[in-house]
Amino acid sequence: MDWFIKLFTATDSVAHIAMLYAMVIACGVLLGKIKFGKVALGVTFVLFAGILAGHLGLTAPLDILTFLQDFGLILFVFMIGLQVGPGFFESFRKGGVTLNLLASGAVLLNIIVMFACYYCFFDTSNPNNLPMMVGTLCGAVTNTPGLGAANEALNSVFSNGQQPQIASGYACAYPLGVIGIIGATILIRYICKVKLDHEEKLLEEESADNAHVKPHQMHLKVTNSYLAGRTLLQIHDFLNRDFVCSRILHDGHVSIPNRNTVFELGDQIFIVCAEADAEAIIAFIGPEIEVDWEKQDQPMVSKRILVTRPSINGKTLGQMHFSSVYGVNVTRITRQGIDLFASPNLALQVGDKIMVVGPEDLVNRVSDVLGNSIKRLNAPNIATIFIGIIAGIIFGSLPFTIPGMPVPLKLGIAGGPLIIAILIGRYGYKVHLVTYTTTSANLMLREIGLVLFLASVGIKAGAGFWDTVVQGDGLKYVGTGFLITIIPILIIGTIARLKYKFNYFTIMGMIAGTYTDPPALAYANQSCSKEAPAVGYSTVYPLSMFLRILTAQIIILLCCGM
Repeated sequence: MDWFIKLFTATDSVAHIAMLYAMVIACGVLLGKIKFGKVALGVTFVLFAGILAGHLGLTAPLDILTFLQDFGLILFVFMIGLQVGPGFFESFRKGGVTLNLLASGAVLLNIIVMFACYYCFFDTSNPNNLPMMVGTLCGAVTNTPGLGAANEALNSVFSNGQQPQIASGYACAYPLGVIGIIGATILIRYICKVKLDHEEKLLEEESADNAHVKPHQMHLKVTNSYLAGRTLLQIHDFLNRDFVCSRILHDGHVSIPNRNTVFELGDQIFIVCAEADAEAIIAFIGPEIEVDWEKQDQPMVSKRILVTRPSINGKTLGQMHFSSVYGVNVTRITRQGIDLFASPNLALQVGDKIMVVGPEDLVNRVSDVLGNSIKRLNAPNIATIFIGIIAGIIFGSLPFTIPGMPVPLKLGIAGGPLIIAILIGRYGYKVHLVTYTTTSANLMLREIGLVLFLASVGIKAGAGFWDTVVQGDGLKYVGTGFLITIIPILIIGTIARLKYKFNYFTIMGMIAGTYTDPPALAYANQSCSKEAPAVGYSTVYPLSMFLRILTAQIIILLCCGM
């Protein structure tokens, strides 16, 4: 039996370390699925399992714990950045600017409330209290990457290895943080006297008003004598509206029109345009008709083709010359589940789905050029991930000297990889980096990094957790964390509703995204049959995640390094 006992006592053995992490992660993930009401803590329960293991004396060498903690954090934040990168800059368009400003205001208010609680309820002469409050802040806003960034900043401030285990403050504030986000969101509903049925109706009306973003397909007959002898380009320029003509039937022959195709009276054409433009196009070209293209002498096919060939990455539609060289037309592009207009200046990326229309043999030829191999996409681009991590670590290690700070500011192993990942996710194709990963691959790598980080932090904090919570200021961390959670939500949510007149479901999504809290988004989605919560969430999530990580480090370096 000695061999079995050594698995739990020989802390220096690889078998013990692997066994410890496996037990902590497995127990944490399974327990995290238990719902309290309608809310589950999810993978974050790994932190509590690690704390329990550390409290029971199950631990590992400090350097091993630190390495796995830091490597897990790097992997976690990098995969987040890679995911949000493509939509990071686009999230500032239209109403997204206001939503992101409100989200930034909530982040700032979280910090203000944290400092107010610190000066009101804690002994400011104790150098450990402020770092613990930063941990409480991260737990109150349910932001684990922020905890990692703060931990990493503490390592540079407390170089003697005596840094506070701020995960205790995080663990105290997190459970009520999850509940408080949902509770405060519900409270806004009553403060602003919101009626859910009315909000749903407004979303339906807004959807009807947004006809300019809905694709519309129609068959038309050319009856306007002005168009006789005019090219497709001349007609397009005269109308000044975006549309794609993917097929034309002229004298009994079906062909793929290009910009130089000449229209004649009686031609039958297939048009794809925005729903709002359909009426004007019909009025100018001619009436809608029914056409059975399959019965023509040159039948056409429509096919979604997947871009999987790395050499296509970054090339624009105009550079590909689909119409003139391949004899097909591209009607739309689908990227990350979003339909994009097939503009000549749109740069293609691996993972894009392209709707191609043309003769079957020519469409198949384009399919070979673009790749169209799902199997190829299933293999993650490991090289891109680790090249990005190398660049992120180097960038995060660059010192920025700021007057008044005792040590230079560094983005560190959390901020550096995050920023580089966002940039690679958005612009990687310009340096021939294939950044596409399947959703499942991204989630797998992200979750592995997260559980390694949480398990390491929990095990390290476990030894002193009981003294901190029961004999120390644990109840204060719980109470102040709850205030940090709800006060900014009530203020920002009310402003978003009363001043900016945002739909309540959009506000619910914005709050969930600002606090990077999936359970709150799940609750919002259950309350609404439309996509408004998801839109609000995705609009503010990238910037909020970036600010949470960056501000956690700045607070530690500015306030704890002095």
